[in-house]
Amino acid sequence: MALPRQNTPLDQLLVEAQRALDTVFGNPPAERAYPADGTPEVELEAGERRHAAGLMRINHVGEVCAQGLYFGQASVARDPGTRRHLLEAAQEETDHLAWCAERLRELDSRPSLFNPLWYAGSYALGTLAGLRGDGWNLGFVVETERQVEAHLDEHLQTLPAADLRSRRILTVMKADEARHANHAEQAGARILPPPIPSAMALASKLMKTIAYRL
Repeated sequence: MALPRQNTPLDQLLVEAQRALDTVFGNPPAERAYPADGTPEVELEAGERRHAAGLMRINHVGEVCAQGLYFGQASVARDPGTRRHLLEAAQEETDHLAWCAERLRELDSRPSLFNPLWYAGSYALGTLAGLRGDGWNLGFVVETERQVEAHLDEHLQTLPAADLRSRRILTVMKADEARHANHAEQAGARILPPPIPSAMALASKLMKTIAYRL
């Protein structure tokens, strides 16, 4: 009986390149139902529509970054269980990516022009985190998800009151992010030292400022 073929470095490079292209330029389908299905679309004023689109563009960028971070971490994870955890979380983030893209289309808007840059930076950060070891790898997952959870809370408070469709999407995303963080903690995540969470928060603030408009 023939042994399974082992991936070569070139195979792995092609896999990662395809993931990057799918995330940044493709339209990967969601595995789960669109949370806004069944929620009525309400006509928003022009300013409200622009604001809702800006927030959803930020969230779409967040999912692009999550894909880059998780795929980068998974590419160097030492433990198969950690790698599986990262790839499972990445699949749910693909759902979020698809949902945010769909909502942007409904709002007659578009994703960020800088998505290739956001993905590349996040992939590099994920790879560096993964090289420190699986405990640090999972620690980055926890910190990332907690920060995303906080900004989703902020968006839920500042969305136009009538935009129930965006609100439904963000509510499901927030629950998923909290679960990802909890699972990573249970799997042995290490607490990141103080400078790192602050630097991540500063980078996130810069990203949100740019992505809201571009």
